[in-house]
Amino acid sequence: MKENRQRAILQIIAERPIETQFELIEALEARGVKSTQATISRDIKELRLVKELTGFGTYRYAPPSTTDAAHADKLKTIFKECVTSYVAAQNLVVVKTLPGLASAAMSAIDKMRIDKLAGTIAGDDTAFIAMMDNESAQSLCQLISENF
Repeated sequence: MKENRQRAILQIIAERPIETQFELIEALEARGVKSTQATISRDIKELRLVKELTGFGTYRYAPPSTTDAAHADKLKTIFKECVTSYVAAQNLVVVKTLPGLASAAMSAIDKMRIDKLAGTIAGDDTAFIAMMDNESAQSLCQLISENF
């Protein structure tokens, strides 16, 4: 079911401009695929869809270019190899890395399009990830432990 829904999403965005998740849900429903906003949000993240500017000054969902995907995979590998520890401290996640690699680790985080990410800042071997709330910081730590 997930694979079919994601295939349908890719077909829809290839056929016409889709600017919002709500428009995407409606287009899926027109094809007989019922979904929720949360599911669509996860699909967008898993498919690594990006919003690109159209010639009309609006935005549309689009698949990432192959170089973007390859670049993101390399950054994830760098993140996995250079992070030595991480901990949530209220709405912040403090990340320790090997010397000189905090910036590379935060570049990987920035490319992941994480929900409720306010921003990142990196020093030499320490970085801070500011999340919108404490729960989001805990969720990010969980995401890191499950995926890296």
